[in-house]
Amino acid sequence: MSDATTSSRLLTLLSLLQGRRDWPGGELAERLEVSGRTVRRDIERLRGLGYPVESLTGPAGGYRLRAGAAMPPLLLDDDEAIAIAVGLRTAARASVTGIEETAVRALVKLEQVLPAHLRRRVQALASATTALPAPGGPTVDPQTLTVIAAACRDAERLRFAYRGRDGVASRREVEPHSVVNVGRRWYLVAWDCGREDWRTFRLDRLERPAPGRRFAPRELPAADGAAYVSRSLSAAPSRYEARLTLHAAAEAVRLPSYWGNVTPVDEHSCEFRTGDDNLEWLAARLTMLRVDFDVHEPPELVEHVAALGRRLARAAQGSGNG
Repeated sequence: MSDATTSSRLLTLLSLLQGRRDWPGGELAERLEVSGRTVRRDIERLRGLGYPVESLTGPAGGYRLRAGAAMPPLLLDDDEAIAIAVGLRTAARASVTGIEETAVRALVKLEQVLPAHLRRRVQALASATTALPAPGGPTVDPQTLTVIAAACRDAERLRFAYRGRDGVASRREVEPHSVVNVGRRWYLVAWDCGREDWRTFRLDRLERPAPGRRFAPRELPAADGAAYVSRSLSAAPSRYEARLTLHAAAEAVRLPSYWGNVTPVDEHSCEFRTGDDNLEWLAARLTMLRVDFDVHEPPELVEHVAALGRRLARAAQGSGNG
């Protein structure tokens, strides 16, 4: 076998080890289409190059690339490098406090270790694209986010201070399940030990999370955390509950499930019920419906949409006269 083939296989092996925590030896051999003996020999080659590959004990055996050690540069193929660069460029949309500055520093470091042809592509992306400033809204402290995520992963109870939507402060102890991002908001799905029921918690209303003792995970009454949050947002009462008629068939209306409920009226219209605690956000959501609609209630929303319509009409007239 040529040196080029061996080198290519080593790069593939290293990429596999970097992409997953534990690999059974037999599965690596199958993915690489070689024998177990060849895998063992390639692992030794990687160790000789300075990559800390650990052997796993057990019936099948296996390998793990140890994290946190001094290692040669991260191996990325072209698509992976571009994906990371795009993600860092758009990280400000993630509603995490300080993420924009942190992402820029990380991108600078990434560009320093990229091959020349990839560096040119990433720099072209930077020079040819711009982004509107992210709209104001709640942000989450990155330290809070990582503490909660680690507790979900390690099945450790969490204690934290929480401020409800009504402004009432409380202390909570929960068994965390998962973290879900919905637009610019982050939610923790967890079993509330005090209420003895499943709950969702807005992370921007949560302070000083502290992990505690381990627990045996419970079965979530939903397919996953995202499905549970979507269902909770649809069911939770809002300060402003809106009822509209959409002038389109129900099957033609494509909306995120957490926006609200669509009910057919006839073949040309449907009823849409939605809500929000913020009247301006609710009105802004209606402008994204892409169909004609009538607002029936609440009265505050009817007035707000009418005022918004007048402002937009004046703006359109002004642009036509310019």
